[in-house]
Amino acid sequence: MTSADPTTMLSAEELHDMLVEGAEPLMLDVRSAAEHRGARIPGSVLVPEDLVRAETQALAEALDEADRPVVLLCQAGPRSQQAHDRLVGAGAEGLRVLDGGLVRYRAVAGDGAVELGSGPWAMERQVRMAAGSLVLAGLVGGRFLGPKARVVSGAIASGLIYSAASDTCGMAKVLARMPWNQSQDAPIGLQDVLTRLN
Repeated sequence: MTSADPTTMLSAEELHDMLVEGAEPLMLDVRSAAEHRGARIPGSVLVPEDLVRAETQALAEALDEADRPVVLLCQAGPRSQQAHDRLVGAGAEGLRVLDGGLVRYRAVAGDGAVELGSGPWAMERQVRMAAGSLVLAGLVGGRFLGPKARVVSGAIASGLIYSAASDTCGMAKVLARMPWNQSQDAPIGLQDVLTRLN
């Protein structure tokens, strides 16, 4: 992943001001359908990151025809930056990334500026819970089952270090496939997204 170009970043304050002033940027939420269902900025369009990966070229072409500013957002920023890099690599221009994602936007605009629904915990929170639980299980297992059980804690620590260094998260990809993170809605397809972009 390339480092974020400051000119592509849009602060939560700037986005909030745009929305308060009546501007209607095209906000593309690249989180999972379940995460989007749980909390979203009103008017944002769900474009899950797996759809961005599968339909990069078609989305890039559609976004180039957009007649309003395009803002990519996710929970905290990394997924929208990855989507940005992918779409720009396919020729899209003028895309902005919400710096700090939905977390930062909620801190700036307040909970009232975000539609809350029912859904699973945010992916980052799920990863912290899973990683912490596995580390604890390794330590407890090392105490009561034998020292070799501590390997679990070491493996998780290694995974977290790699995750930070590469700015990717394998555990999030695994957790995204869990049943509680699957949307009960129909799958989001390219045609669904293109219809919402117009």
